[in-house]
Amino acid sequence: MVFSETILISPIFSGFQFSLREVDREDLEGHILAANEDEKVDGIIVYYPIFNSRQDQYLQQLIDVGKDVEGLSHRYVFNMYQNIRFLDEHKLQKSILPCTPLAIVKVLEYLKVYSTILPYGDRLFGHSVTIVNRSEVVGRPLAALLANDGASVYSVDVTGVQQYTRGEGIKKSRHDVVDKDGWTLEDCVPLSDVVISGVPGEDFKFPTRLLKEGAICINFSTEKVRSMDLVNKILSVEATCLGC
Repeated sequence: MVFSETILISPIFSGFQFSLREVDREDLEGHILAANEDEKVDGIIVYYPIFNSRQDQYLQQLIDVGKDVEGLSHRYVFNMYQNIRFLDEHKLQKSILPCTPLAIVKVLEYLKVYSTILPYGDRLFGHSVTIVNRSEVVGRPLAALLANDGASVYSVDVTGVQQYTRGEGIKKSRHDVVDKDGWTLEDCVPLSDVVISGVPGEDFKFPTRLLKEGAICINFSTEKVRSMDLVNKILSVEATCLGC
């Protein structure tokens, strides 16, 4: 079942009037502009990829910020990386975040990884997280979100490992990124109490022997990446195939 069909039957969207409009990709730009001006339209979702090129980025920026429910416009992306959480000075309107990174944050909140004692914005302080994915859609935004909340985040992809933090004692207002030259999963996974994987390929098998006891493991890929060497390894939870 595709995502558009899921929306139509999901109880989450009960009470919303959802209209699925299928158009030729060459005509999409005009339809987005028309929806921006249509007072009956409160939110716009576009299913990507369309052109699989920078043309898709251009289309993302066409959507009116007030109707961008996916948080893909430049203003929302800028706010996310700069750790700007509200759109107004009175802090009444939150800046919109991308759905899958936000869903993973909500899972971690539910699992009580986020402290309820520390101040808002610092509630992951003391936690180390490894994310095996650095895509612009999920992995890198998620690393920024968790680091901005106080975690020490190791972002892993085929090019190597980067560390996202707000510095010693989380004194900085937003995260910094440092390349960890020579590091691999062997170095960062044993340090992490949370491990998040989203590798889009069935050939990748996560080396679970590296996991520390009690580690929380989340997989947001549609592929099962867990290898079967879980003997004598205690996992507090494993949530698989998380997505939107």
